[in-house]
Amino acid sequence: QVQLVESGGGLVQAGGSRRLSCAASGRIFSINIWAWYRQAPGKQRELVVTIRNSGSTNYADSVKGRFTISRDNPRNTVYLQMNSLKPEDTAVYYCNADVSTGIGNRRDYWGQGAQVTVSS
Repeated sequence: QVQLVESGGGLVQAGGSRRLSCAASGRIFSINIWAWYRQAPGKQRELVVTIRNSGSTNYADSVKGRFTISRDNPRNTVYLQMNSLKPEDTAVYYCNADVSTGIGNRRDYWGQGAQVTVSS
């Protein structure tokens, strides 16, 4: 079994910064794709950014230039550096990992969510 544990959520003023972390543990052969999603109150969960094993990234337009994803492969950890935060970035942020646990075994796992609240 694989577990994802997030940390770093909290309250921040508009214009400020916050860094989220997500660490994976368990039987992991490789983490193919990491992703961050977020869900604001009353809204659907949306994809924020992905990062592949190759290092290629794909950001939602709403966060381009402000958020940066990075991964630490030996530690099976992904980070989301969020700068120039806006009140509309307020949401629960979820990490997601596409994990291979062995040959032919591959599935998604989710973190528990981290609340980020941006005050105006």
